[in-house]
Amino acid sequence: MGRCYNNIVIDASIEAVWQQIGNFHDMSWAKGVITSLVKVGPASGTEVGAKRILNDAIHETLVSLDSSNYTFTYSIDDGPDAIAKSAVDNYLGMVNLSESSTGVLVEWSSSFTSDNEKAVTEFCDPIYMALLGALKNSLR
Repeated sequence: MGRCYNNIVIDASIEAVWQQIGNFHDMSWAKGVITSLVKVGPASGTEVGAKRILNDAIHETLVSLDSSNYTFTYSIDDGPDAIAKSAVDNYLGMVNLSESSTGVLVEWSSSFTSDNEKAVTEFCDPIYMALLGALKNSLR
């Protein structure tokens, strides 16, 4: 099973970070990384089953959301190249916030099955790092 893992510490309250990232349909904080987000279906961005299409290419579904523990999971259902549904199975991404002595630790990880795990990791890790950087910048 393949895995990706990235993290960042943000000097802000956990509530402020969650307010930025906790709505699956709002990635306005990710300027320069997410150029478009299309909501799909009737579910709101805080309801399990919410769907979105990022950058006209990456189809995702909210699998779980736990606001009291500052965490959510989502699946990637289809996308370009290494994350196309023909190339990867069981892609589950997770965002988790926790308080640390220096701020809020934001962890962005994923697990998946693929015949080319390296290609999936090389595709996803730079995106996760860019998203974490944009999140931190949005809270300055």
